[in-house]
Amino acid sequence: MNTSSAPQMIEYANKSLDFTPHDTKWIPGTATLAACGVSPSGKGVLSIHELCRDGTKELFHDLSFRSSGIKCASFGASRLGDGHLAMGSYDGTLAICDVNVAHGDRNNSQLFCVKAHEGIINAVDGVGGTTCSYGAPELVTGGRDGCVKVWDQRTTKAVVTLNPDKSSSARDCWTVAFGDSYNDEERSILAGFDNGDVKLFDLRTSKIVWETNVENGVTSVQFDRQDIQKNKVVVTTLESQLRCYDMRTQHSTDGFAFTSERAHRSTVWLSKFLPQNRDIFLTGGGNGGLNIYKYHYPQNRVGKHGQDGAAVGIAGSVELLNSRVISTQPVTSFDWSPDR
Repeated sequence: MNTSSAPQMIEYANKSLDFTPHDTKWIPGTATLAACGVSPSGKGVLSIHELCRDGTKELFHDLSFRSSGIKCASFGASRLGDGHLAMGSYDGTLAICDVNVAHGDRNNSQLFCVKAHEGIINAVDGVGGTTCSYGAPELVTGGRDGCVKVWDQRTTKAVVTLNPDKSSSARDCWTVAFGDSYNDEERSILAGFDNGDVKLFDLRTSKIVWETNVENGVTSVQFDRQDIQKNKVVVTTLESQLRCYDMRTQHSTDGFAFTSERAHRSTVWLSKFLPQNRDIFLTGGGNGGLNIYKYHYPQNRVGKHGQDGAAVGIAGSVELLNSRVISTQPVTSFDWSPDR
């Protein structure tokens, strides 16, 4: 790998924290970020920092912002300027707060709160806000109880619930993502589980349209963009593996074509596509490293199946552009700025 002309990773600022951070998110339209996690006493923490010339400035810090630790967060269903942060907690609570109000009055910042899952909410994603203008703003959550649920903040009941076959054998849902929301009717959910299952659910038809198993626990899934027809997806797992699926052509038995890559020599905890260029994505590893990849499309994305002659997808290739170890601890959260 020649990094002389590759994208460079330059550290602008770093800060020690007095809590365990689980998720970090840029507040849309600002140079401000929110960090969420759990305090030593088990409370949910919200910390807000603004970039400035000499590093960062702390605007808000509350070690007991929620009664239970915060595991995941998303601004995906928030309109530009609203600052509505959805948070999933250890106790199964899904809450939405206005971070603009939280600066001055924490008690009046809560906009929505519901008991969403039995046990911890491992992942939350939003759609219909700043990144996708089609359809109503919605949230999707995945929990330790094995359920995947879709929420509309105008009601306290889930609008869609995907339950495991048997609660006694339910597998943890570790990650969820919205995509395929290219008009006001179409929308899909991708969910990954601790046993390696990946499931694609079409919200319009209310059907699971594809499922596969990637052999190891799925730590993250992401569409390259939410507001286009499903194009490609990155799935990362335990045991140093990532897969990039071409989602344009689905074969009846072989499913979607994919290319696989080994990365970080440890668990690949996350993947995030660059908002400004959907062919660039970053992964974070258990070795404390960040990798930047570029996806290259094949000359032809569709071929003929060798046995039945049906259309089958052809996967492209993944090129490692740069790699850097930034921490002695695993990188479990990362967010690209949508405005820079």
